[in-house]
Amino acid sequence: MRIDPHTHSTASDGRSRPRELMQEAAAAGVTTIGLTDHDTIAGWAEAAAEVGNTGVSLIRGMEVSTKYQGVSTHIVAYLFNPADPSLMAHIESVRSSRLGRAQRIVERLGVDTPLVWDDVEAVVAPGATIGRPHIADALIVRGVVVDRNEAFVRYLAPDSPYYVPHYAPDAIQAVEWINQAGGKAVLAHPRAPHRGRVLPERAFDEMAEAGLFGIEIDHRDNAATQIPELERTAHSLHLARFGSSDYHGSGKPNRLGENTTSPAVISALTRGCFLEVLNP
Repeated sequence: MRIDPHTHSTASDGRSRPRELMQEAAAAGVTTIGLTDHDTIAGWAEAAAEVGNTGVSLIRGMEVSTKYQGVSTHIVAYLFNPADPSLMAHIESVRSSRLGRAQRIVERLGVDTPLVWDDVEAVVAPGATIGRPHIADALIVRGVVVDRNEAFVRYLAPDSPYYVPHYAPDAIQAVEWINQAGGKAVLAHPRAPHRGRVLPERAFDEMAEAGLFGIEIDHRDNAATQIPELERTAHSLHLARFGSSDYHGSGKPNRLGENTTSPAVISALTRGCFLEVLNP
């Protein structure tokens, strides 16, 4: 079994539609995939409809944008009740915040580049949660940059004059929300220095106390020198070890199945959750 529990579709900032993502997983020899778009569950139904056609099992999830004492922190929520009021309120707050934020970034970019808001709307899939990757794609279409990486380095990084922060709830609170909604929470790529400041050690203790289930250790963005430390932290706090690709489709080097999670961990993940894994 090859289980890749963290991927993205056009419902957020991926390049593949949910059904295409399922097909790509099958072609890559991935037997189980987690669809975990940023702050949205809009892709679940389309991906679920492809389970029988592709033979790929589906873990329904969502990557939640949070902050821990000012540090950007992503927490993957798995198999939760999609009607839970706290999580649904978060999704709506994030969508509203991201839209206004994206519009302000485009206004700032428009002073120095030919970018306008219509360019961004043209590259966003219907119903998707708009984010910086969509602005990057619009810059590519406009010929301002050649790829997403250049867009982020030159225009969209937190230290850029065009950058605008967005709403994000407290990470500890988000872990509690996920558990209250009948799901389980996994801390995503916690040692990714190129994403900005990384979490202090005390954050792991506090999240574990709040009910964190696991840590994403095997992920290309984690600094290789930090892996032994993450392994020790997971062991000492009794947190499950996760591995994933964080696949976004074309435009990023991440490849489906490049890191995987063990069947034993996924079995423990599903135990007691509101939702089940959808199998062919």
